[in-house]
Amino acid sequence: MTQTVYGSLKNKTVLITGGASGIGESIATAFHAQGSKVAVLDYDAEAGQALARRMGERVHFEHSDVRDIPALQAAIRRASEALGPITVLINNAARDDRHTIDQVTPEYWRERFATNLDHQFFATQAVLPDMEKAGGGSVINMGSTSYLVSDDSFAAYKTAKSAVVGLTRALARELGPKNVRVNSIVPGWIMTQRQIDLWLTPEGEQELLRRQCVKRKLVPEDIAKVALFLASEDADAITAQSYLVDGGWV
Repeated sequence: MTQTVYGSLKNKTVLITGGASGIGESIATAFHAQGSKVAVLDYDAEAGQALARRMGERVHFEHSDVRDIPALQAAIRRASEALGPITVLINNAARDDRHTIDQVTPEYWRERFATNLDHQFFATQAVLPDMEKAGGGSVINMGSTSYLVSDDSFAAYKTAKSAVVGLTRALARELGPKNVRVNSIVPGWIMTQRQIDLWLTPEGEQELLRRQCVKRKLVPEDIAKVALFLASEDADAITAQSYLVDGGWV
């Protein structure tokens, strides 16, 4: 990936949830290339450890299930102790499992929110002391255009992802006086291996390219580039914003 060099990111400690594969892996790799210290949290221990080995220095991996908030907060503390105060947080972890209305129980609904929304708030809460001591920081929440388009049925996921916009604006207002900026990235259909394996069909790809203004498939690096910018000092006047990165699909 060709990327701009942001001098302000060198030696910064960046924490990425769900950072072992897909969009998260691309973000982790991009920050590492900037000279950042990268902490990756992921449920997939094998993938996370493999990523840490590939990147080598300035990397710390923690096996973490973001649905378990006390364990998540403990993992964040260990990452901070290993690499230094966390001043960039990427709340990336999520799962876009499909479901129809008749399949959803109260327990499943709550689990979808725990997987796709709740941890974004509590991870931000956990890194805030580090950011305050450092004089500021950047939080980037990961949303989705799924709630803006009429595609597959997965109401719990779409509802959780729509709430990311409200969470971002609320946290930006509260944390702005502490010099902590909070923004969200709202990806369109990004061609991670998971998407290709589970959801992409020739018909779906044809329809996607018909609807997008940009006539190419989007890849994880497209999201990583925006994350680098929003985390850097070049974006130090930007907060409470949600950036659609969807090739003009919506």
